[in-house]
Amino acid sequence: MSDKKLCTLIGAGPGMGLAIARRFGQEGFRVALMARRQGSLDELTAELTSEGIEARGFVLDVTDPASMDEAFSALRAEMGEPDVLVYNAAVAPPSLPSALDADTLQATLKVNVTGALLAAQQVLPAMRSRDHGTLILTGGGLALYPNAQMTALSIGKSALRSLAFCLASELDDTHVRARTVTICGFVKPDTHFSPDRIAESFWDAHADPDSGPELRYE
Repeated sequence: MSDKKLCTLIGAGPGMGLAIARRFGQEGFRVALMARRQGSLDELTAELTSEGIEARGFVLDVTDPASMDEAFSALRAEMGEPDVLVYNAAVAPPSLPSALDADTLQATLKVNVTGALLAAQQVLPAMRSRDHGTLILTGGGLALYPNAQMTALSIGKSALRSLAFCLASELDDTHVRARTVTICGFVKPDTHFSPDRIAESFWDAHADPDSGPELRYE
């Protein structure tokens, strides 16, 4: 097993996920990517590997606790326990509150919130045992400024922000840290909200031990 630190990123994709993985890789971290599709994981890990970053992919359905157990068991066997966990998974079906049905809301919450809780529970025992580690949840400005057209995601990001603060409070007497990076804008390449720019805040959330539970990228 490598002595290099390990960053595990859930919700890996070609935008924010890849940028965050690359940023940690540039600091010497090994990277474990988790997402639903093997083909996407293969493309992302190949790109990172071509840049000299050790990366592996693990198929994961965050809505399925059994899949969560299986993915993290494979991760531990192949790469060890994460030093950093980034939860970046989200779904965002547009809907006004008057038209949002209960099944759709519940389905989005499984991805946007419950998956983050289950992932944290996977890594916290080892992090507590070592008294070292960082949990980072990808937040959004909708948690602060809800949008009626995006009701489900507004509710989800609000709940995710609360989860991050609750985790931070629980872990306050340890050296394990819980953070959320609240992105107050739409992620778009070649703008102030480009993935590469925002990824710097994720690194800061880990590297700065004195930062509070929330970092806002505005």
